[in-house]
Amino acid sequence: MCGVIGIHGTGEEAARQTYFALFAVQHRGQESAGIAIGDGQQLREHTGMGLVSRVFSEKDLDALVGHIAVGHCRYSTTGSSSEENIQPILRRPRAAGHPVGCSGLEPIGAFALAHNGNIVNALELRADPTLAAHARSSTSDTAVVAELIAHAPGDSIEDRVAEVVPRLRGSFSFVMATARQLIGVRGGLGNRPLALGRLGDGWMLASETCAFDSVGATFVRDVRPGEIVVIDHLGVRSRQLDLPPRVAMCAFEFIYFQRPDSRVDGRLIHSVRREMGRLLARQQPTAADLVVGVPDSAIAAATGFAEAAGLPYADGFVRNRYIGRTFIEPTQWLRRSGARLKYNPLPEVVAGKRVVLLDDTIVRGTTQHQLVGMLREEGGAREVHVRITAPPVRWPCFLGIDIPEPDELIAHDLDVEQIRERIGADSLVYLTVENLVEAIAIGAGQLCLGCFTRDYPIEVQLPLDKLALERPSGLQRVMVFPHDAGPDQTSDPPAEGAATDEETGVLTVPA
Repeated sequence: MCGVIGIHGTGEEAARQTYFALFAVQHRGQESAGIAIGDGQQLREHTGMGLVSRVFSEKDLDALVGHIAVGHCRYSTTGSSSEENIQPILRRPRAAGHPVGCSGLEPIGAFALAHNGNIVNALELRADPTLAAHARSSTSDTAVVAELIAHAPGDSIEDRVAEVVPRLRGSFSFVMATARQLIGVRGGLGNRPLALGRLGDGWMLASETCAFDSVGATFVRDVRPGEIVVIDHLGVRSRQLDLPPRVAMCAFEFIYFQRPDSRVDGRLIHSVRREMGRLLARQQPTAADLVVGVPDSAIAAATGFAEAAGLPYADGFVRNRYIGRTFIEPTQWLRRSGARLKYNPLPEVVAGKRVVLLDDTIVRGTTQHQLVGMLREEGGAREVHVRITAPPVRWPCFLGIDIPEPDELIAHDLDVEQIRERIGADSLVYLTVENLVEAIAIGAGQLCLGCFTRDYPIEVQLPLDKLALERPSGLQRVMVFPHDAGPDQTSDPPAEGAATDEETGVLTVPA
C-alpha cells in the first residue's frame, strides 16, 4: 500500500496542497507521514510518526515554502515501522572529500523519494559493490533504491532512474523531487497505481485519483507501466522503458485498497465493487431479510448484492471514524483491538432478522468473528450469512501487503466450512476468481491474483523477511514475541545454537 503524492505548481503552496492530498490517501498508510519541498534552489522536509494530522502543524507547513513537493503516508512492508524508515527519503549530496562510491561518478544534487510497493530483491541490490559502505546499511527498500539512483551512471537524475528501474524486481510506483523537477515512475508490472493530473497551471501525481479532487486538480491519465514522467518548468515529458511486457495490476486495489471515488485504469472503484456484490448474489442466492455491509469498503458491494437479490439494504453498523483501518495495522494485537473498537451494531435494524453480512475479504478471520458475534449477541440477529467479495486469500503477498507467512491466513489450512465454523456464521460464500475478474473487467492476464491462486506474476523467494534489511549480516537479532499476541500463545522454540539475553529479551541466532 502506502500513499504517494507529487506536485509541481506555479506558486509557493505545494506543501499545503500536498498536505490536503495526503488526507485523501491516508487510508493507504497510517504509520508515518512526510513532505519534502523544493523551491528551485534546495530541498527541505518535515516527517514524523503517525497520521498526517498528527505529523503536521500550521507552523510546520508555513516553513515548507516551495513549488515542488513530494508527500508520503506509510504502511510498512519492508523495514520496521520506525522513524528511521519514514518517507520521503531525502538523499543529500555527500560532504566534500567524502568518497562517492566505487563508481567514481560525480554526485548529483539532493532528491527526495517516496515509494509505494515492495522491492523483493532489495537485499541483493544493497550488496551492490558500487555503493558506498554507508549505503549498504540501508534499512528499507526505498533507501536502497535511493542509493542505487545516486550511484548509477548518467548525467541527470532521469538517466540514473532509467538505469536503476530495470534492476528492480517487485511492485512499485515512485514519486521523486529535486529542487527543480518532479518525477513519477510506475513499475513495469503496473502492480501499483500512479495517476497524472492537472493542478491549475501545474501538475500533480498521486496514488489515487481521489487526491486530485481534494485540491481541485483534474485527472489527465494513468502513468503507464514502465513509464517515467518528468515534470519541470517546461511541462511534462515521458520516457517509456523497454521492460518485460507482463502487466499485473493488484486485484486488491479494486477489492480493498482504493477509496470508492477513485479510478484505476479507467474503472471507478465504486462501480467495480457494486458489480462484485451483484455477481456474488447471483452466484449463490440467499434466503434472508436484509443486507448490511461492513463500513466502508464493503458498502458498495452490499448495495449491489441487495439490488441483485431483491433484498433491502440497511446500515447495520456504526463505524467509529477515529479508528484506522484494522487490516493494515502493523501488529495482530492492534488489529484485534481495533476491530472491536471500530464498529458498533444497530439492534433496531438487525434484531430478529436473517442478515446477509457483506465484507471485502477474510485474511486472518479476526474481524469477521467479532462482527458476527456482535450482530448476534448485541444486535440480536437471528441468522448471519457472511458473503465475501473476493476469493479465499490462501497465499502470501510479496508485492506490497504485509502478509509474509501462509500460517497467518485462515484460508491457507482451513476449507470454507471450517472457516464458517471458526467465525460463527450460519453460511459463508466467497466470490469466485472468475466472477472477480469479470467484475474488474480488465482481464485475468493483466491482474495479479497470486494471493488467491499462487500464480504470481514474478518469481518470489519463500519466505520473505520484512526486517531482512535491518538484521546484521553475521547474526540475526530479533525480539522474542509469539506469532499471535494472545495470552495463551507461545513463541516457536529457538533455533539450535540460539541464546536469549534475559535482560533485553533479544534472541541471537547464528547466521
